[in-house]
Amino acid sequence: MAVRLKRAGLHDLVLLERAHEVGGTWRDNTYPGAACDVPSHLYSFSFAPNPDWSRSFSPQPEIWDYLRRVAKDHDVVRHVRFGHDVTDAQWEPAANRWRITTTGGVFTAQFLISGCGPLADPAIPDIPGLESFQGTVFHSAAWRHDHDLTGRRVAVVGTGASAVQFVPEIQPVVGELKLFQRTPPWVLPRHDRDITRPETWVYRNVPLAQRAARTAIYWGRESYVLGFVHNPRLMKAVEGLARFNLRRGVRDPGLRAKLLPDYTIGCKRMLLSNDYYPALDRPNVDVVTEGIAEFQPDAVVTRDGVRHEVDTVIFGTGFHVTDSPIAQRLRDAEGVALADRWGDNMTALRGTTVAGYPNLFMLAGPNTGLGHTSQVFMIEAQIAYTMAALRHAARNRIDRVEPRADAQADYTAWVHRKMRGTVWVSGGCDSWYLNDKGRNTTLWPGFTWEYALRTRRFDPQRYHLRPEVPPAGLPPAAQSGTGGRWAGGAGAPPGEGRTGEGHTRQKEAVR
Repeated sequence: MAVRLKRAGLHDLVLLERAHEVGGTWRDNTYPGAACDVPSHLYSFSFAPNPDWSRSFSPQPEIWDYLRRVAKDHDVVRHVRFGHDVTDAQWEPAANRWRITTTGGVFTAQFLISGCGPLADPAIPDIPGLESFQGTVFHSAAWRHDHDLTGRRVAVVGTGASAVQFVPEIQPVVGELKLFQRTPPWVLPRHDRDITRPETWVYRNVPLAQRAARTAIYWGRESYVLGFVHNPRLMKAVEGLARFNLRRGVRDPGLRAKLLPDYTIGCKRMLLSNDYYPALDRPNVDVVTEGIAEFQPDAVVTRDGVRHEVDTVIFGTGFHVTDSPIAQRLRDAEGVALADRWGDNMTALRGTTVAGYPNLFMLAGPNTGLGHTSQVFMIEAQIAYTMAALRHAARNRIDRVEPRADAQADYTAWVHRKMRGTVWVSGGCDSWYLNDKGRNTTLWPGFTWEYALRTRRFDPQRYHLRPEVPPAGLPPAAQSGTGGRWAGGAGAPPGEGRTGEGHTRQKEAVR
């Protein structure tokens, strides 16, 4: 988003980052085996291809390095305020600004863009007695590298995407591993390989070749939508591949039965691994399917009364997705948090703007998530939509952009009509895609190219648009020159970006 703003000539911006380095989830998730499950050439920015990926599926350190390099190359880092955790942001209609309170100070902004991804705040289940456990406890997203697992008796709670990656890494070194599984995932073979030196040479010297590879991967991934959305029976072929992966990896028929899902593949996130199943078939691993009743100081107790003595507990239980933490900190003019407005049902027009919260844009917002391809593609589509809205505001001297409630409701109803019959709501599982009411508020129910087409242009007829109101008492010349942006720029802290001349130049650049 910052790169696109800067390319449009908008340099009066600030990025508020609670950590002390860029990188988001690829900075935070450093557990053993962390890697992307989308091929490298597609999981990257369209404007910053990387010819130097070492593998077809990039490991975490490479992705983090890539993100830092892009931020540096495009001069984004100087706009970042590190160590600034946003604790509150409220729309102030009189000033026509967002007032944003952070741990590093207070900022004002005409436009506020949330770049808080859904996989940001770890979720740990509320299990009785956890506080009494005397061993070491951590979530996979906050891996304790200082805790040596050699010879330990380890409990892993959860069998999602992270656990599938780190369990095979820790299994050879731990003494005992108890894997507490609520629902088994479908696990497909991971067709990962080294990218050869000749390939790298071609990608560096013939950029068209890498674009062609990216395009081929994109359309291959889009084909999954035919089964996810249009005809779930088509997923039988994919399910057959997953069953083969299970038979190949697990010799014990009793264990194989525990690991065989009873829902349609794709209903929960499909996982990729060649070593997860073999790791579970080792003598030091026990897959426990009984639910956890409580923790004791030295054990996990399941509902059948069995005590599983452990000294380390690792949660691979995912993130707060349908209860987005940032929504608790965004407040409207009356001080009502977006989380309270939403309740159990996150909604946003185009997944990006929310009625009642003017000049707010949400990247990776409701119903923009994916279960089959690169989230980066969707985020770039949302960025294009946000830029189109800002250009429309600049051209037409609009200082307040807010979606109409009826337009948002109509769009949400349309999304959920498309969701009917998809594998995510009819596949027979309970996934993190669904909220407490069983409604899918996270995923986009269709092809990503369709979403890109729908967000290519701003649709002003769906919005309340307020013409600029210049500050009272200014002479007409000054009013037309400043565009009413005297209270701080797009994210500028008090005292920065207050000159009307600067805002006029930015406005011309947006045009």
